[in-house]
Amino acid sequence: MASLDLLLHPVRLRILRTLLDGHPATTAQLRERLPDIAHATMYRHVAALAAAGVLEVLDEKRVRGTVERTYRLSWHHAGIDPADRAAMTTDDHRKTFTAFVGGLLADFDQYLAREPADPTADGVTYQQAALWLTDAEMAELLAAVRTAVTARLGQEPGRDRTRRMISLVSMPAE
Repeated sequence: MASLDLLLHPVRLRILRTLLDGHPATTAQLRERLPDIAHATMYRHVAALAAAGVLEVLDEKRVRGTVERTYRLSWHHAGIDPADRAAMTTDDHRKTFTAFVGGLLADFDQYLAREPADPTADGVTYQQAALWLTDAEMAELLAAVRTAVTARLGQEPGRDRTRRMISLVSMPAE
């Protein structure tokens, strides 16, 4: 499992978010998707993520005298270990949640900047629900959501498919 410091770096977070859909990419393809990240910076952060096992190398081939690697996200290593999560301080959780929300805001802002952005036609939704659940019922709900999302990971882009970001936040509320 990766450390908080490794995962919460803003550039590395953007790289990881780009690979969330399960589609592998080379560093050059990541640079196309994230053109504001400098060449050397991209390579340095991809190397750090690969060294930690967060990115795994799927393929290597020679291109103009260098080795081009194709990476994918390693879900097993991309999360925070349960023991590490349990050891996180409230400030660690605040920092992690802030990074999460910052990513959501950036994604939504990027979407709205597109022309034409039509949230209704595009199926954009943001909503909350308050549910009274036991811990076992909550675990069952989360397992069902994970199963539904996981079953759709890695689907190929197509004429009628739009890449969509699905986010879920759950917390006890008074």
